[in-house]
Amino acid sequence: MLQQFLQDFGYLALFLGTFFEGETILVLAGFLAFRGYMDINAVVAVAFFGSYAGDQLWYYLGRHHGRRLLARKPRLQKMGDKALGYVQRHPDLWVLSFRFVYGMRTVMPVAIGLSGYPPLRYLTLNGIGAIVWAAVLGYASFHFGSVMESILGNIKKYELWVLGALVLLGAVLWLRRYLKSRKD
Repeated sequence: MLQQFLQDFGYLALFLGTFFEGETILVLAGFLAFRGYMDINAVVAVAFFGSYAGDQLWYYLGRHHGRRLLARKPRLQKMGDKALGYVQRHPDLWVLSFRFVYGMRTVMPVAIGLSGYPPLRYLTLNGIGAIVWAAVLGYASFHFGSVMESILGNIKKYELWVLGALVLLGAVLWLRRYLKSRKD
């Protein structure tokens, strides 16, 4: 049942998850690839495309509507101003690495767009950053499965517990972010 669900919807869910946020769903997909439910190379490729497309969208929204987007919530405005400061000091470094900084994934491309960062340069460096992120996190989570198996032995009997823990972790992080955004 899980295998059929993942064959039907796993890669689409991965694309959508990485389009909007990404870390938890990519870790989960990497682990599922280790278990043989998904292909790790396809996981990395889909995560790259999802992340890249989402960040491009946020960049262009920031470029054309950035101040209005950030002004919707005081917390976003504050984060956006902080992100803009980072971008102004080290623009290329932040374009390459923002997706590795927790909590900056959505606001940073908006701030980069607001900063006037050149579109073609963003297209290129964002692509490099996205492929590095997808490969590092995807393959690391794939190998996490082998580490877990060496520690626990036959991981098959713990598979549902590990998957459940990863899903629960993702749900808790999402809920925390959701409640925090509603408070602002």
